[in-house]
Amino acid sequence: MELTLMERARQLRSTVPQIEATIKRACRGATLRAIEKAAELTPPTQDDDGDDLRGTSTRSGEMKQHWATDSKPEPRKSGSAYKTTLANDMEYASYVNDGHRMDRHFVPGLYIDPESGLLEYAPGAKVGIVVGTKTTRVPGIFMVDEAKKEYKRVLRRELGRVREVIE
Repeated sequence: MELTLMERARQLRSTVPQIEATIKRACRGATLRAIEKAAELTPPTQDDDGDDLRGTSTRSGEMKQHWATDSKPEPRKSGSAYKTTLANDMEYASYVNDGHRMDRHFVPGLYIDPESGLLEYAPGAKVGIVVGTKTTRVPGIFMVDEAKKEYKRVLRRELGRVREVIE
């Protein structure tokens, strides 16, 4: 069956709600996958042997959890674009992601617990250690870059379904 140009234009206009719904689903799905990827790459609270790596006020796993709570995967329309947000509001998240310089300095209250061997922090304790002696730079993990790559990969795959709606 052949369509006139006007009929095809009308047919395409009728698919706009379906296309928008498909785009929103794709954006949401891609953002959720990006959140998972960022959390997956965020430093773990256990080592490869399953041993607990947490010490007081140190590696609690809180930063890993914040990807899910601080991000906004529901697409919001802004003009003709849909926007979602990948975020982690922990104050040190950017240092873990991007890396940071490590100057040699004394940290009061920081010590290695003799029983557990874990690095502990007790602000009022009359102890402390000098840090930044062996390394001058802590490399970043670049979780956000990898999460963005994952977002784009998933979005491309999902948006392939728009063609199905149009045809």
